Amino acid sequence: MTQPPSPALAQELEKAATMVVTARRLLATGTTLDLSALEGKIRNVCESVVHLPHDQGQGMIPALEKLIDDLDRLAAAVCERMEPPPPSPTQASPAEGDV
Repeated sequence: MTQPPSPALAQELEKAATMVVTARRLLATGTTLDLSALEGKIRNVCESVVHLPHDQGQGMIPALEKLIDDLDRLAAAVCERMEPPPPSPTQASPAEGDV
């Protein structure tokens, strides 16, 4: 039978998930972010989960999968912001002789 994780660890995981959602919202508004605190929080949660007894670790899987999905969405948003948008069809590319 799967045992619930410790309340403290569940709370830390929830804090990490909240930080990811907040980072995505801020990024969407154009705010520049320092993700080092988020990285440290997630590292600590993952290290704690690794040391859990098997039954408790199993209970963390759904929350960890959700966190991974949220992190993937954050990574996509960061990449999207860093990549320049493609040229619009109305923008002409320079002719070969113009470069």
